[in-house]
Amino acid sequence: MNKFNPERLSVEYRDGVTATDPVISRHHTLTHSDDTGELFLTIGTQFAWDKVNIDMRDEVIGEWKTNGHCIYYNAYVMVNKEGQDFNTAMRRYEVFRRELPLALTAIRYGDRFLFNVYPALDNGLIIVNFISTYPQLYKQEIFGTFSSFSNSF
Repeated sequence: MNKFNPERLSVEYRDGVTATDPVISRHHTLTHSDDTGELFLTIGTQFAWDKVNIDMRDEVIGEWKTNGHCIYYNAYVMVNKEGQDFNTAMRRYEVFRRELPLALTAIRYGDRFLFNVYPALDNGLIIVNFISTYPQLYKQEIFGTFSSFSNSF
């Protein structure tokens, strides 16, 4: 995993979202440049599909959700699209698993003002949904809490 560098992260707010509000309906879209290593975080009330490379689909998207009195973070990654072979899907799955800590650190840092106002968010579970056409790679995994990703910057 590459080490997170805050200087390589750009943050954009959309749809009337501010650095501190709202929490629910807050959507994150994290993309990157393979050429420069820069990360781009878009925070809005919807995912920033215009920032997603439809051919690559290597973004991490996520949103805050509630279940009763519990708040959690639901993230999604596209392991493979229809027609990709299993070996390619498995390599992408392994890359996502390896790079997710960096991505979650970038989301935590990029939205740090929200966490400063609502520190309980650091204790919400992060659930990652791996989307795949292969049943063995289509799964949900708990990636801990954002408190695990707040000490890396």
